Amino acid sequence: MTTTAPPIRVLIADDHPVVRRGMCALLASLDGVEVVAEAATGQEALREAQLSRPDVVLMDIQMPAMDGVEATRRLGTLLPDVAVLVVTMYEDDETVVSAMRAGARGYLLKGAQQEDILTTLRAVAAGQFVMGRSVAARLLGHLDPAPARPAAFPDLTAREREVLDLVARGHSNSDVAAELAMAAKTVANHLSTIFVKLGVSGRTEAVILAREQGLGVEAADGGTAASAGP
Repeated sequence: MTTTAPPIRVLIADDHPVVRRGMCALLASLDGVEVVAEAATGQEALREAQLSRPDVVLMDIQMPAMDGVEATRRLGTLLPDVAVLVVTMYEDDETVVSAMRAGARGYLLKGAQQEDILTTLRAVAAGQFVMGRSVAARLLGHLDPAPARPAAFPDLTAREREVLDLVARGHSNSDVAAELAMAAKTVANHLSTIFVKLGVSGRTEAVILAREQGLGVEAADGGTAASAGP
């Protein structure tokens, strides 16, 4: 026995009556879609959504009383399971990005073909996000960058961190001196200062602490020199 999936229940929010009627007629011609309510303002969209509980709200962005971006944001709080599909004239409109950040799951261009409308409605009703490359790129550009990881051992100088990193890789003082083009005595002096700054008693404790903080990640298989002194 074949079961028919329930229709996608749609609320149309647009302040232009002609546009709403045209959209209603278009959706009525699509199999598996049912228009359950209409709204002319953002406030009406919120009220009608709570009354009709649609699966998808086709949300115009430019509306009086409350625009589509704010209505989308509030709808996400009131009815988080209702998908919002913003309707716009231009794919790269800055307000589309604002709507996506407010919680919209995608957008439709006014004048889109029936097949595109049905595909998009089904996608957002199923919980997917639909957006073009230009909008996706702009949306990502508005996201806050990931916080930079603080440098390990901020009390150490850059040179001291280099020395500690090489020691944590298992290099001897002479190896470090050759790598950094300095005298072995200078390396020993740096290590003495490092031990004081890290509050450790010697080389082994410094190596353990350094590796815990991500230094010495390319340590050689031969182990570390672990003498007590620098």
